Amino acid sequence: MSGGTDHLLAALFMAGVASAMGYPSTTDLDATPRTTVTFDELSGVRFFSMHTLNYSTLLLEDDQGILYVGARGAIFALNSSDVADGSHRTIHWEASPEKRMDCLQKGKNNKTECFNHVRFLQRLNSTHLYACGTYAFHPLCAAIDANRFELPSHFEEGKEKCPYDPARGYTGLIVDGGLYTATRYEFRSLPDIRRNLHQRPLKTEESPLHWLNDAEFVASVLVQESKDSPVGDDDKIYYFFTERAGEETTSFYDKSQVARVARVARVCKSDVGGKKILQRKWTSFMKARLVCYIPYYEVLRSVGSLDAGNWASTVFYAAFTLSAQWRTMEASAVCRYSISAVQHAFEGPYMEYQDSARKWSRYDGAVPEPRPGSCITDHSRRKGYNSSQDLPNSVLDFVKLHPLMFEEVKPAGGEPLLVKKNVAYSQLAVDRVQALDGHYYDVLFMGTGDGWIHKAVVVGSGIHIVDEVQVFRDPQPVESLVISHVQRSLYVGAASGIMQVPLASCARYASCYDCILARDPYCAWDGRACRPTATTASAGLVQDIQSGNKGCRSSSGRGFPTWKNRTVLQGDDVLLPCDQRSNLARAVWLLNGSQVPGAGQDRLRVGVDGLLVTDTLPQHSGEYRCYSEERGLRTLLAAYSLSVLPELPRGPTAAARPHAASQTDGDVKVAYVSAIVALVVLCAVLSAVLLYMSCLEKRKGKYVLGEPRPASVELQTVSANCLRKGRREEEEEEELTYPDGCLRIIPGEAPTAPTSPVKELPTVVPPLPPPPPLPAELTNGVGALPNVLRKMNGNSYMLLQQQEEPLASPLYSASFTEELSKILEKRKHTQLVEKLDESSV
Repeated sequence: MSGGTDHLLAALFMAGVASAMGYPSTTDLDATPRTTVTFDELSGVRFFSMHTLNYSTLLLEDDQGILYVGARGAIFALNSSDVADGSHRTIHWEASPEKRMDCLQKGKNNKTECFNHVRFLQRLNSTHLYACGTYAFHPLCAAIDANRFELPSHFEEGKEKCPYDPARGYTGLIVDGGLYTATRYEFRSLPDIRRNLHQRPLKTEESPLHWLNDAEFVASVLVQESKDSPVGDDDKIYYFFTERAGEETTSFYDKSQVARVARVARVCKSDVGGKKILQRKWTSFMKARLVCYIPYYEVLRSVGSLDAGNWASTVFYAAFTLSAQWRTMEASAVCRYSISAVQHAFEGPYMEYQDSARKWSRYDGAVPEPRPGSCITDHSRRKGYNSSQDLPNSVLDFVKLHPLMFEEVKPAGGEPLLVKKNVAYSQLAVDRVQALDGHYYDVLFMGTGDGWIHKAVVVGSGIHIVDEVQVFRDPQPVESLVISHVQRSLYVGAASGIMQVPLASCARYASCYDCILARDPYCAWDGRACRPTATTASAGLVQDIQSGNKGCRSSSGRGFPTWKNRTVLQGDDVLLPCDQRSNLARAVWLLNGSQVPGAGQDRLRVGVDGLLVTDTLPQHSGEYRCYSEERGLRTLLAAYSLSVLPELPRGPTAAARPHAASQTDGDVKVAYVSAIVALVVLCAVLSAVLLYMSCLEKRKGKYVLGEPRPASVELQTVSANCLRKGRREEEEEEELTYPDGCLRIIPGEAPTAPTSPVKELPTVVPPLPPPPPLPAELTNGVGALPNVLRKMNGNSYMLLQQQEEPLASPLYSASFTEELSKILEKRKHTQLVEKLDESSV
């Protein structure tokens, strides 16, 4: 399926869902974060990282001020108030070389898999922690003394407690000393929900029906339904996972691929298995489909839960992404489920597998008593069923063949809270905050697959994304999220390390309007600044989570930016910047009090970065104001005074302009001719200088000329062939005379008053011969020179390609020799130009 087809089908499908379910439009399904904060804009964050990877297992003990971190080959104990303060303790728990070699021989990846990835880390009792690691595909577990914080001398086998593969889905809880885990424990085993560290270990049934079908586990949650239960119910552990669907689905899947669906399953904490049937197996296992009412969002990624102090108020928030059939698209959805909706599904009809049709369908037959899959309650006890081992065989047989429920678990409101395109949510954490209006609001922190955190507040049946924050510079999936109420921090675990981020950065909101429009339950306006509500007295604070536009006085919300003057010439373009911090705001420009149309009329273009005025005219002069309009509020962001000057006159009258232009062209031609003549004269002088130098006899001093030879002579730098040719002669003579006719010029060492090599010169200087004509193809005069002068790579040596020249002529006078000495002396103090094509003389 092509990418264009995917997008088209997805658009059509989402439009159909929106129409069928009463959504306003397809675009309304895609929520936009109000503000965007890049990594370089972060403030108040702390980062912890050591020489290892995969900081994915977090255990926060808020009352102790400790954040435990399980990573690859190590366990850390960090100061939860500042994870980067350097006070951490470390347990090194690397896989042995023998196990790593064995892992490598099994064909596993020695760069990612053949290590000890710590996958489980929780409090076992008041003195010990319990940790499990993959240990290079040989899982091990250990009870760690929390005070001493070191590995024990004895390890426990972890094959039934921890996955062998670091990439497998896994979840685990310790409840009343029992270890409840769910994963695929061995390479050839099926996924399983197990209980260990308990006098009655249990697991799921594998025959005649597999209760789990290639399940990838995401989360597990303990719901204490026994507390204040009127029917004497039991506590339950709920498991959330994605598995291959056995029943018919309503999704428009690619028929060549197997559909995967989200599930929720539950078991009873007091389950001890059956007596003859389902021995050491769960008798309370039941599962139901978890739907988000957009069939493509079937891959469950993360689940968070909250309660208001009693289990009946428990809600689950689940993040979904697109299934594998839509690899060319990226999108996420978030749905909310109540505990009552989950209970309703488990109390409804069952499904039964039809061998003839090879599919699951609704079961409409008789249901034995007590109800299969339910926990032991007061009603069961009155009938003599005090534990699961007392249940009749008919009930246990029914449980074996009917683990799937017919009713689906539907989201609250019958629709997703959030749909976000071009984002893959990987983790989700939930907090509950009481706002100034007395209501409690659920705040969601959603980590993405590329290292961002979206913070959102649930308002009624919708959701408002307060901001998106880039917490890691290098894109990487967010692997874990933990909220600390004591430290008011969010701990983010990823491959590169642990990032501690404030739950709120209220100082980021500079005005009352900005603070109110953010609708952040953690922040409120105190009249002068946006403050955290947790550390500020509530008196005088202003906040509006419901509508996000009430509470600011007209003067306190608006800013007073400095007026800026802009002056341009007629016909130029000018950009008037206006930075909109809010992605939800609309830029409104006023020119002399009248609104500038946003469609780009009259050479005005309104963009996200400001107002562009193209090909300006005098009527564009005036006062420009830029406002940010959001939820009915307008905030002044920028103010400009633009002056457009007319074109500068080029002559006294318009009629004289053509003549002035032609006169200017004539002046330019004269200037060009003058420059050419000057170049010709300069070339003539330089030619004469070089001719004279070639005819000079040997002279003493720093500049040494070789004997004149009848053949052509080549003058080169000392670092070229002359140095190699003259090295032997240098050893024999003190004077640096090269018999092959090379010229050595050492800049900066010529005497200030060089001795003239000519003893007798005529007193009358005859005029110089006329210069040779300038070649037509070379207008810069260089081609007229008999020798070529160039600067060579930053030194001031001259490379002269010299032809056979006549000897010195008596026509050259002493004044010419003195002029040459001045030129050479001047070279000592002249900094050479950078252009290689320019002469250095």
